[in-house]
Amino acid sequence: MQTRTKGILFASIAALMWGVLAIALKVALNYLPPETLAWFRFFVAFIILGLYYLIFQRKGLKILIKPPLLSLVAALFLGLNYFGFIYGLSFTSPGSAQIFIQTGPLLLAIIGILLFKEKIGLRKISGFIIVSLGFGLFYSEQIRTAIGSMPGYNKGVTWIIIGGISWAIFASLQKILVKNYKAGQLNLVIFGLNAILFLPLVDFSPFAIMSPGQWILIIALGINTLIAYGSLALALKYIDANKISVILTLNPIITFGAMILLESLAVSWIQTEKFSTLALLGAFVVVTGALLVIYSRKKNKTSP
Repeated sequence: MQTRTKGILFASIAALMWGVLAIALKVALNYLPPETLAWFRFFVAFIILGLYYLIFQRKGLKILIKPPLLSLVAALFLGLNYFGFIYGLSFTSPGSAQIFIQTGPLLLAIIGILLFKEKIGLRKISGFIIVSLGFGLFYSEQIRTAIGSMPGYNKGVTWIIIGGISWAIFASLQKILVKNYKAGQLNLVIFGLNAILFLPLVDFSPFAIMSPGQWILIIALGINTLIAYGSLALALKYIDANKISVILTLNPIITFGAMILLESLAVSWIQTEKFSTLALLGAFVVVTGALLVIYSRKKNKTSP
């Protein structure tokens, strides 16, 4: 498999994981507070990844003894991203949260061009412009509706934007780190440190009254974390950050598609969202622009 194809595949897996994440988190917030839920996701991801290294690659655990300083900084920003997103989500809807968390991929694209000196041709520029226009169509009506119907909406949006900015900084540091360290080892440090940092904020009392279905959901959220950030680290190794950022802008489209499906099934466990023809047209434009960037004919220099 070609290097670029690998990068696109891993970035797409991350986008899919995060596309359904907001919905699952919104449901889980009904019985766990944001801090506890964030801790549990890091804890489960660390335990699973740690067991893998303990059984199959024990030497890889040495990174926990003397982790790279930059990985510790990256971990702090990812922790802030987790808290900002999930706390903001408690005041907004899954769709609205996915709208504003796109601050992260957008900022990552800018960092990729300015810091990593990634080249961007006319076709990619056109793709970015089309994506921006599509988001304008897609989000305009959704935002107007949400502002008037949700108390604390602006507070939630502020925290989500903080989470998005923190994620972009984390991803930029991760792109530097994957040049010299294995993605799994880096995530071992990042998940482990955040599991420790969030521990004092955890409220363990809700765990005692959770149903088997609720346990399955929150464990799945931990597995989602492991898969998504493992895929992101590998994508950052293989392709440019600006290309990854465009693939990740498809997250909201996946989220809204899932919400449309849930609405058609008339589920009662989450409040669904309705979409206008203009919003659906915007979604189509976003996908078109993303494809222009992803399948640019211009060959970029990537790490093998």
